[in-house]
Amino acid sequence: MTKEVSTARGLTDTQARAIEGAAQAARVYREELPQMPARPTLDLDEAAGRFLGPLPEAGMPEDDVIAQIVRDASGGLHSMANPTFFGYVLGASHPVGVAADMLVSAWGQNAGSSFETPAVTGMERAVCDWVISLLSLPPDSGAGLVTGGTVANMVGVMAARNKLLSAQGWDVEADGLFGAPEIPVLIGQDAHSAPFAALRYAGLGAARVQVVETDGEGRIMPDAFRKALEQIDAPPLVVLQAGQINTGAFDPFTDLIPMVHERKGWVHVDGAFGLWLAAVPELEHRLADVQKADSWAVDLHKWLNAPFDAGMVIVRDRAPLVASMSARGAYLPETTVHWEPTDSTPELSRRARGIPSYAILRHLGVTGVRELVARHCRLAERIAATVSAESGLAVLNEIHSNQVAIACGDDGLTMRVLKRVQERGKVYPTHGEWAGRQIIRASVIGYAMTEIDADLLSAEVINAYRWCASNPE
Repeated sequence: MTKEVSTARGLTDTQARAIEGAAQAARVYREELPQMPARPTLDLDEAAGRFLGPLPEAGMPEDDVIAQIVRDASGGLHSMANPTFFGYVLGASHPVGVAADMLVSAWGQNAGSSFETPAVTGMERAVCDWVISLLSLPPDSGAGLVTGGTVANMVGVMAARNKLLSAQGWDVEADGLFGAPEIPVLIGQDAHSAPFAALRYAGLGAARVQVVETDGEGRIMPDAFRKALEQIDAPPLVVLQAGQINTGAFDPFTDLIPMVHERKGWVHVDGAFGLWLAAVPELEHRLADVQKADSWAVDLHKWLNAPFDAGMVIVRDRAPLVASMSARGAYLPETTVHWEPTDSTPELSRRARGIPSYAILRHLGVTGVRELVARHCRLAERIAATVSAESGLAVLNEIHSNQVAIACGDDGLTMRVLKRVQERGKVYPTHGEWAGRQIIRASVIGYAMTEIDADLLSAEVINAYRWCASNPE
């Protein structure tokens, strides 16, 4: 490989062509998305085989590397940014966020220090302030931008751990958990895996928690919750849910949160996607009093459609958040600002992940965020009404937000229908399990989804069901 001399711009010709080529390839990819299949056309062996093998002795010019990546990735990517992708409750990487994300990489800022990157800190502080305001959460809350819902839940749990043990005279940050007082943990039996992972990461264990009975929509039942609380004798950590992964339902915060606070406990809310309904005046009643909790986890790469990875933890009392997260070294500059990035996340070094969310929020404004969430909830209702009108198909949940759980006769038929829909590649819902049955789960969350996409999903499911019912195995 011939070494080039940098130009006055700080880039060689091949480096400049690499950046330009990547930007052009990104634009072409997004422009061609509507015509792409909804799923990869290569399997793992085919796709990975293009990249695996010994690292060559000789390198390649930068622009050739980018061209090779673009060429060899073709066919091995899922159209997750396509409005026909209804799987996994994923956002679709809004274009303005993608554009801002390019700046993040180009700027190469370590976003851990407000002293070193004041512009980044300003934008990320704005994101936190704006999201807290949109969700009507306490304005003086502490907040941190993390990788996603799992880490947001972990940070919230660790802040709760700090506060609950401090109240009992135990400094968990200094003395750890060996010999520490007990922290009872209660969680609904239909909670997502993320808070269970968070409890593991925080050293509280996933198997030792007390699981509380839920109703047919996955909501904790107040009477069962009251009985569970009566069996404990220490202030508990309680994990509630805003948006059950299959039904989109919300725990009854109005009933549950006061019971916890009467026992001087801490309420953490896993609100990865469902918490966004609090931003919509006509929908916020569905999660009434969620603002009375002590901490919240929310994804920005879900309903806000920020590029991966982007999540946010919000804690009413900033002090335990800072106590559990902050890390300082002699080489780091001392700051006196109220909002220091490293005080609210587990990382000292990280990319400026909040900038794409800043760009999206600045683009949408309050009205745009509300329209996005409300539109998706309406589309979920539209899908449910269309699908359930087909004899033999059933929607197993009430439509609380953006999730639709579809069953097609018996489990075997449901899985055959899902497989046919996915193989046709027009739309892409995913699999789930609910009410003891296999389901086709449709998550309406891509920023560009319209009635056309919702109707296409419904038609694909109905047509696949009719074909499978007429062609038994």
